[in-house]
Amino acid sequence: MNAAVAGAMPDHSANARRGVTLEARIKAQAYGLGFDLVGLTRTGPAPTAETFDEWLRAGHAGEMHYLERGAEKRRDSRLAVDGALSAIVVAMSYGGREPSGPVARYARGADYHDVMAERLRALHACVENWVGAPIRGKAYVDTGPILERDLARRAGLGWFGKNTMLINRGIGSFFFLGVLLIEIELEVDAPFSTTHCGTCTRCLDACPTDALLERGVLDARRCISYLTIELKGAIPLELRDLIGDRLYGCDICQDVCPWNDRFARGLPDDSPYRPREALANRDARTLARELLGMTDEEFSRAFKGSPMKRAKLRGLKRNSAVVLGNVGTPEDVDALTRALDDPEPQVREHAAWALERCVTLDPADER
Repeated sequence: MNAAVAGAMPDHSANARRGVTLEARIKAQAYGLGFDLVGLTRTGPAPTAETFDEWLRAGHAGEMHYLERGAEKRRDSRLAVDGALSAIVVAMSYGGREPSGPVARYARGADYHDVMAERLRALHACVENWVGAPIRGKAYVDTGPILERDLARRAGLGWFGKNTMLINRGIGSFFFLGVLLIEIELEVDAPFSTTHCGTCTRCLDACPTDALLERGVLDARRCISYLTIELKGAIPLELRDLIGDRLYGCDICQDVCPWNDRFARGLPDDSPYRPREALANRDARTLARELLGMTDEEFSRAFKGSPMKRAKLRGLKRNSAVVLGNVGTPEDVDALTRALDDPEPQVREHAAWALERCVTLDPADER
């Protein structure tokens, strides 16, 4: 801790004597900024780091080689920010009560990286103002070698479900995690030391591609979210029909979770995660046809500030072809035929696969 911050610490004690602690102010401000959960924990060695390393060595990360970077920081969160002593861990709901659809709920609105990072930086500024001195710190929202779930469990926010998601008894699992590492020492919350999945295996049983190998072990190479977002090449033939109408991401293992059935939250009218115009009221076939016909300029305008840009237009066109191959009808033949002239080879290949399936269907068939 730098000298300026250390010199300001007596003010914290004065606040405490008046019944207002810095920790209480941090939590109140976090809720005021729109976060749904907040907890405090120490930085330090990550208990799950070795498990994560084993997962990487097993090849379960597929092409996500970026996950291998920053291994030392991942193993010890003190190394991520020089002098960081505490982690402020927050969660923000993205609407588990919203209807299912071809795009996973988290990706329908604004990019959560930007939304949450901006709010965490605002929280950081508040702490500096209360302390009266600059404080080293950094916000992480799925953007660095930080095991956010590990910190969240240690901060008391929930347990690891059998589907690998962090689950909270009050709001389920449809939420983003963010972390503000900061150099001041805070009173920490009790870690979450129990699990509450019991004998339930709904998430494991429901995964259409059998990506959940066992409790808490996900083979990303079979996960629909990985296949439609992170995978840059061709989707394996044996998995294409299992993707169904899911164009970007997948919520199945969360949809079937009893904790979400009971406690998942809807979206307020002013939520940044409400569906953008390009996605609102679009079924899978309509959206797939629209994406197949988009130019790069149209895509940039329609999806500005969207997490869906991660897959790029070529990836979304590839996914769209797979969706039409699974749920399309002969009415979609024209869109797929035009896609045979796409400049991207993988779009052409997936369109040809889908076209062969669509031309054999009767329009009245229920698929």
